[in-house]
Amino acid sequence: MSTGELVHYAVDRAIATVTLDSPSNRNALSAQLVGELSQHLAAAAADDAVRAVLLTHTGSVFCAGADLKEQAAEGGPEQGTARMLELLRTIIETPKPVVTRIDGAVRAGGIGVVGASDVALASDNASFAFTEARLGLAPAIISLTTLGRMTERAAARYFLTGEKFGAADAAAAGLLTTACDDLDAQVSTVLDGLRACSPQGLAETKPLTTAAVRARFAASADAVQQQSARLFASDEAREGILAFLQKRPPRWAGE
Repeated sequence: MSTGELVHYAVDRAIATVTLDSPSNRNALSAQLVGELSQHLAAAAADDAVRAVLLTHTGSVFCAGADLKEQAAEGGPEQGTARMLELLRTIIETPKPVVTRIDGAVRAGGIGVVGASDVALASDNASFAFTEARLGLAPAIISLTTLGRMTERAAARYFLTGEKFGAADAAAAGLLTTACDDLDAQVSTVLDGLRACSPQGLAETKPLTTAAVRARFAASADAVQQQSARLFASDEAREGILAFLQKRPPRWAGE
């Protein structure tokens, strides 16, 4: 893993902008990226000058999900699944609104980040896919932040098929707040709205809007983390991940 900075942080006009910038692995959730992202969220939470967080990205991929190569190097999935769970919890529990700006592809665990954010805005360039079932896995941990957002029918379709879908369908499903023709204009509108709110008003309101997802974490976090770790360690998942890394179909594809 690169020792250079993978996540950038800047504050301007009461907004902390956090930028994912790890193009070499498509902004995958490596230990370094998750660590830096978590540190920046903590810095924003502690800064009285910050009203809200804007989470954005460089390149054509917002986030590709888990860093599968790193998980293999770590000798197992336990550390990676624990990082994923704690990152989603951190976004939800950050006492200031988190707005995601998406102008590219989002896959698997990256969609969990979108679901954990308070406002999610995407351009027509965005695309989404819950790819886990195609790899012998399940979207277990990220179900905590996405099932409450999405309609049951949409979640069943996209969880089970792994198919790619666009921003308009993601918004219709409830995963996004808005699919935008002019992404930057919509982001500016939302951020201006947050700047107009009092710090106390925002701090007291976010727990109301996150009550259901925090309850799901309390009830199911341990179970879905165990499920995810078990599946990552399975023979089918090893075949699915190897096929993905080798850029070939897994043995069951097309059966």
